[in-house]
Amino acid sequence: MTSPAQRYWVGVASREHVLAGVRAGFAQVCHGKAGPLARMRPGDGIVYYSPRERFDSDVPCRAFTALGHVVGEAPYRFDMGGGFVPYRRDVEYVPARDVPIGKLRGSLSFLSGSSSWGYVFRRGCFEIPARDFLLIARAMGAAAPARSSGLLPPSV
Repeated sequence: MTSPAQRYWVGVASREHVLAGVRAGFAQVCHGKAGPLARMRPGDGIVYYSPRERFDSDVPCRAFTALGHVVGEAPYRFDMGGGFVPYRRDVEYVPARDVPIGKLRGSLSFLSGSSSWGYVFRRGCFEIPARDFLLIARAMGAAAPARSSGLLPPSV
């Protein structure tokens, strides 16, 4: 599953929405837009950051809440009812625990040099270096399952 073109992504969603995706085996980002999901390929890693516990609440979460790899070939539409038909990607998640951003903030290259560290997450979905993905995976206790599943290359 691992290939030289393997890439790593951060998706941003409330913890409640992330856990729904984990239970059903999918990723959905940027309010259901297809573009970010179309850039992903099977085998790519994805980690979710949750700024809030729930979409409709101000209760903060500020943690990485799920980690897995893309298994589906392409984004697909899913009718959630009420006229909302977002795009999704199939994802196989590995067992992982929530990790507060404060524990990793100083170690992640995609946050370095910014006093407004939370601003980067407003993009909703973005690529990160393999090194940062591995740091997050280790902190989440997911490095071993991620490596054995082919999510992380042996050399990282």
